[in-house]
Amino acid sequence: MFSDADTAVTYLETRAAGESVVLLDVGGYFAPSLDALCERFSGTVLGVVEDTENGHKRYAERDKLPCPVVSVARSPLKDPEDFLVGQSVVFSAEALLRQRGDILHGRPALVLGFGKLGSSIARLLHVKGVRVIVYDIDPVRRAQAMSQGFEVARDRDQAMAKAGLVLCATGALSLRGEDFPQLKNGAYVATVTSSEDELELSGLPSGYIRDSAGEHVSRYSTTGHYFYLLNGGEAVNFIHGASVGPFIFLVQAEILAGAAMLARGGLDAAMYEVPTADREVIAATWLHYYNR
Repeated sequence: MFSDADTAVTYLETRAAGESVVLLDVGGYFAPSLDALCERFSGTVLGVVEDTENGHKRYAERDKLPCPVVSVARSPLKDPEDFLVGQSVVFSAEALLRQRGDILHGRPALVLGFGKLGSSIARLLHVKGVRVIVYDIDPVRRAQAMSQGFEVARDRDQAMAKAGLVLCATGALSLRGEDFPQLKNGAYVATVTSSEDELELSGLPSGYIRDSAGEHVSRYSTTGHYFYLLNGGEAVNFIHGASVGPFIFLVQAEILAGAAMLARGGLDAAMYEVPTADREVIAATWLHYYNR
């Protein structure tokens, strides 16, 4: 919705005309219309607080920002959330396989992306006794995966052809339309973000038919080939609430701290992080409450 400037401005005008506004973003969705919002909104856009790595990249890739952006995406306070989100992804993927009478074991898993979420997913699958293959376009991350004992694919396409479960955790486009026919017959595909970020389903070769293969499981098939997509390509852990317990409050508190930074004003139109001192206060307050 916010990719269209007119729609974005109208949305803001009907809800906060004339007000000073902080935009809370979870994926960089305001980025395409941010210039129009800052120029045409009757109030004042004080800035944006971005929560995700994918959104962080979208704002960072812009040549010029029209307002300050505070990103919490790379904060150490997000590390517990990222670790637990990885666990919830594995839980939900396994639950969907089991409802079809399948299990993880004996099904090599390919993890695309070895960032915070991808590494968490790989570790948990390994603990469960699943053979894990890792691929990342960044050779530094591939070296990190290898140092942690994971099998690292030299060739992504060959790894896809062997994997019975493909988990997309790149925060960018993981599988293009032409990649899907390379999947092993009967492979399951799941993502940790939205399908529009990770999967080019619109690029599937003609001839593929989509059918339901159970609740939250779709079967794509054509002559001689088929694969399964979990939760329509959306984040698979959202099926079971994606809960990370009270650790989410660490991130939410930092989002509030970012909003406070913007509300105080005086920031240039650039990217910022919440100061370390504020993060320490948040962590100490959280520990005082939860570590009794």
